[in-house]
Amino acid sequence: MIAVALRGLLGRKLRAGLTAFAIVLGVAMISGGYVVTDTITKAFDTIFAQNYKNADVVVTGKTAFENNQGNGVDTPSFPESLLPKIKALADVAYAEGEVGDNETRLVDKQGKTISTSGAPAIAFSVDPKSDQRFNPVTLKAGSWPSGSHSIAIDSGTAADHGFRLGDSIGVTSRGAEQHFRISGILDYSAVQSVGSATIAVFDRPTAERLFDKVGRLDFIRIQSKAGVSTSKLLREVRPLLPSTAQVRDAAAQAKEDKKDVSGFLSVIQYALLAFGGIALFVGSFVIANTLSITIAQRVREFATLRTIGASRRQILGSVVLEAVVIGALGSVAGLFLGLVIAKALNALIVAVGIDLPRSGTVFATRTIVVSLVVGILVTLLASLRPALRATRVPPIAAVREGFVLPPSRFARFRTGFGALVTALGVGLLAVGLFVHGQSVASHLIALGVGLLLLFLGISIFAPRIVPPLASVLGWPATRIGGAAGSLARDNAMRNPSRTASTAAAVMIGLGLVTFVAILGQGLRSSFESAVNQLFVGDYALTSTDTFTPLTVKAEQALRKTPGLEAVSGIRAGSARYLGSVHNLTAVDPNLSKVIRIDWKEGSDSVPARLGRDGMFTDDAYAKKHHLRVGSPVRMQLPSGQSVQLEVKGIFKKPKGGSPFAEATISAALFDSKFPRPQNEMALMNMAGGVSTANTAALERRLGLFPDAKVQTESQFKKAFEAPINSLLALLYALLGLSVIVSVFGIINTLVLTVYERTREVGMLRAVGMTRRQVRRMIRHESIVTSLIGAALGIAVGFVLAALVTTELSAQGFVFAVPYANILVFVLAAIVVGILAAVLPARRASRLNVLEALQYE
Repeated sequence: MIAVALRGLLGRKLRAGLTAFAIVLGVAMISGGYVVTDTITKAFDTIFAQNYKNADVVVTGKTAFENNQGNGVDTPSFPESLLPKIKALADVAYAEGEVGDNETRLVDKQGKTISTSGAPAIAFSVDPKSDQRFNPVTLKAGSWPSGSHSIAIDSGTAADHGFRLGDSIGVTSRGAEQHFRISGILDYSAVQSVGSATIAVFDRPTAERLFDKVGRLDFIRIQSKAGVSTSKLLREVRPLLPSTAQVRDAAAQAKEDKKDVSGFLSVIQYALLAFGGIALFVGSFVIANTLSITIAQRVREFATLRTIGASRRQILGSVVLEAVVIGALGSVAGLFLGLVIAKALNALIVAVGIDLPRSGTVFATRTIVVSLVVGILVTLLASLRPALRATRVPPIAAVREGFVLPPSRFARFRTGFGALVTALGVGLLAVGLFVHGQSVASHLIALGVGLLLLFLGISIFAPRIVPPLASVLGWPATRIGGAAGSLARDNAMRNPSRTASTAAAVMIGLGLVTFVAILGQGLRSSFESAVNQLFVGDYALTSTDTFTPLTVKAEQALRKTPGLEAVSGIRAGSARYLGSVHNLTAVDPNLSKVIRIDWKEGSDSVPARLGRDGMFTDDAYAKKHHLRVGSPVRMQLPSGQSVQLEVKGIFKKPKGGSPFAEATISAALFDSKFPRPQNEMALMNMAGGVSTANTAALERRLGLFPDAKVQTESQFKKAFEAPINSLLALLYALLGLSVIVSVFGIINTLVLTVYERTREVGMLRAVGMTRRQVRRMIRHESIVTSLIGAALGIAVGFVLAALVTTELSAQGFVFAVPYANILVFVLAAIVVGILAAVLPARRASRLNVLEALQYE
């Protein structure tokens, strides 16, 4: 039977190849996802290890808490007087201090800030007279910076922006632009690329002045004397540390640095694997449908085998073996195609503004094992039902013309079972969305399993609704295609189970695309509604990328602009209060002149009355924590200091959110407690409102702040929505894989049905149907099938979006339909149908009439 199965595969190369391709793309996505994230992870591991080379222990700043979900925390520095105390320890062989910053940006020759696309703008100090044993970068050309006007920059920035040794380059670091002479070009030789990050190096006195950390340090790297254990050195250093410093061994510090990055990379990896899983899920429908059709067409073959003595187990093994061979070949091809997909995925990630460090390609054993096992297992599971169906072929079928397998005894329960599975899927989705108090893993498992069951349930009972859908969606074909169109509609209705299974592959892809599109539109609509409600000012001042915090000195520079009536900044920071770490915002007394706030308790005078002990919050947070005007709140700052506050106002949070955190204090208090305050944004009113002259006046005042940008309300909206649009484009591209797989599913079905209807096509040709009409018939049948999948998918997308919107409605999220996108999806379904029909239509039209009529 093994030989029979293998000969069967060799005899149907096209079908086997098209079926295998359904697995290839899914496995390639999984393989590529692992390769790209493993490669990036290795680069970060190398970077963090390189940061502490030759160091045994490292002293760093110590924050009272961390905030990984919002504005982050500016780590406090510590007095540089600690360095000589450490050097004086008996077991210290060498120690060196460093000051650093991740907000020091370089300026290109056109006067624009060099974008890092969210990556850090790395800047730190070196001692040009030291032996550089701790320095993670190497000098490629020139010399280490020495003096108040020298800088060394990374080779990537130099090459990309045309800088050479001796050139002048602009630098902004929480203040106005300054110019430095390039004395050296650097390399981070441990990795191939540091992504979109930039590196700037100064001598320590210059760095302290530039970073506003005079007399302070951020790092002290320490090397012990020979024979001294790390634990002993740690015990000696700890008593010397102030409250704002901590010490770890080098490995522990590298692990700590990597912690945030590891979480981010895990999210990317799981997301890419999820999209690979979706493609494989779609591929399983293609495999199951293909095998079901071929089994129906091979009834006499199986019956003959049964007649000459083959057992049911052997027939089952033969079909399963075919599937396993197809799965294995597809998985191997997908595994190596993953190397190409990894490059494409990396390009997609870079296109949406995430350019991460890279080292040599990592092709781990885990990638090979998981890719092969998952690909073969999915194929095997998809083949079980068709294989079991093959065992039901009776020997007597060998001598009967046109024998068709009878429906299963469970077929009458199909509709009810499908409805039950669908209801179970919706129930799990509801649990994942609405039941709180679960772990993140529990939520994700409930959502993932619920989504799979939802699609599976719909595909089970879909045969019941295919005939009416095909009748309605195929009506245009009868008008456009005439007799060929009518036959195409009838063909789609002839075998509802087959059509439903083929359409299910399209349904899954378009269902998820529709879901993403509706959520994206809802997010945009919510944000625009909030801006329309809040934005009273004429202009907004933000960083050039709109999202990075901006030095308050840019706001201060605008105060002397002729015609300026008001400027009010909104500070951004973090604090711990009411038991949790939250974002923290701070405002100027004149806030009500530029932002309209709907006060539930209090009035527009609240911002001016905050003083040194006041805060305001939104109604949702106040309700959750039982706050009212006059309630006391104790707040801890990153430095460890605490302040006692009193609630002086509660505002009604608009749908779509607001620029304010759960707690907002006065800018005066914020500036006194945060050593280097930054604005999330600032809003301005100008005499005469928005005009070309006013815009030019504001921009002139910002001449020394190339990382600052003045925007009108409409520009502000577009800038905030740009990342949303980029993310949606990335999701569409990744979900497009499942749509591509569904195309091959339709091709497979049509090729096999053409084979099945060889005599029928021959008879149609004999009674006068032209080759063009045959092609048109196949093409219309493909389009109708694709449109059925689109109709089901768009409906499912609406249901999923409605469920998610219901959960998010409390945060102001609204349900909004992107009608233009939906129209594009329908047109895309038609294009999918046309493309899928090319090969089958050509094959059908080229059938020889006489050979087709005598075909058996």
